[in-house]
Amino acid sequence: MKKRVLSTLALGFASMHAQAQSSVTLYGIIDNSIQYAHNSSGKSTQISMVSGQLAGSRWGLLGSEDLGGGLKAVFRLENGFNVNTGAAGQGGRLFGRQAYVGLASDKYGTFTAGRQYDALRDLVLPVQGNNFLEYFTAPGDVDSGDGTIRMDNVVKWTSPTLSGFKFVATYSFGGVAGSPGSGQTWSGGVSYANGPLQAAAGYLHIDNGDAATSARGTTTSGSLFGSVVNSAYSSARSINIVRAATNYSLGPVTLGGYYSFSQYNPDGASKFTGSEHYNNGSVFVLWKVSVPVQLELGYDYMKSGGNSSATYHQVNLAADYLLSKRTDLYAITAYGHASGSNGLGPAQAVIADTVVGPGTSSQEMVILGIRHRF
Repeated sequence: MKKRVLSTLALGFASMHAQAQSSVTLYGIIDNSIQYAHNSSGKSTQISMVSGQLAGSRWGLLGSEDLGGGLKAVFRLENGFNVNTGAAGQGGRLFGRQAYVGLASDKYGTFTAGRQYDALRDLVLPVQGNNFLEYFTAPGDVDSGDGTIRMDNVVKWTSPTLSGFKFVATYSFGGVAGSPGSGQTWSGGVSYANGPLQAAAGYLHIDNGDAATSARGTTTSGSLFGSVVNSAYSSARSINIVRAATNYSLGPVTLGGYYSFSQYNPDGASKFTGSEHYNNGSVFVLWKVSVPVQLELGYDYMKSGGNSSATYHQVNLAADYLLSKRTDLYAITAYGHASGSNGLGPAQAVIADTVVGPGTSSQEMVILGIRHRF
């Protein structure tokens, strides 16, 4: 009788284990480079080591538990860091890149809550030229084209793929008592893939906080004001961004581009009047020369208007060589030119969202790097 009970319990536990299998994966990227910049921060020459040029250096934990019936519990914890100093990225946060938990259903999609990316980062960026190499995005990243921002307090829904279509919607709670709309961020996007064709579009709204009930800086979104391109508008009441991208593969060659419209809106507490907007267009061609070698050439044009007016041109050439499935060497060269006014004075050239300071009316850059994935 005792053996029968023990056998029954063993079978029960085995059945529970089979129905609730779980996994946790440790992963990461270490990316480091030597960078030369001409016309940076008022200096003719700057040579430096920069972490995370092609892909942000990171380590993370990705896990899931099978709950049965096509339902899983999922989580991700992802830390960004500077490989040259060992310092944590994203303002020193422990898991500043991503931190979320949720449920994934084969039928209804994935619902997650925590610190996450917006819908444009999830769906539109993978279609853009900078999904392959860098830097093929707007000067100053005024449209978050390189996915530099994350959002706090986010609930997100990601649909299953339906006849080539996929949808993502996000909402970030501002958490301000008496003013639930203050500081909120929300986004939505859709993508489509069919053979060699990919296309995606999305919308992002960022609220910078209600000056009547809270101080500026209570937004749930990360900052887009990392350069002089748009720093004159950091007191904007809200930011609206529309971005759409497409690409088409012809054998070893992929052609594509993206367009974005970004609007920075003031209110009575802003330090500028009249909204500022940016129209940006980027095109690229990617050539997979061989299994280990790929080359990418791109051009970006941006025109701002409204409160001030500036014109930006940017040309990029990048190459990547695979030493193995996990390790590659890369080289990037870029040239940028600016004219007009950026709201603070004469427009200054800034190449995409690189970490160097602004140039004069022009800026050149050369980067040599190595990336390892684990």
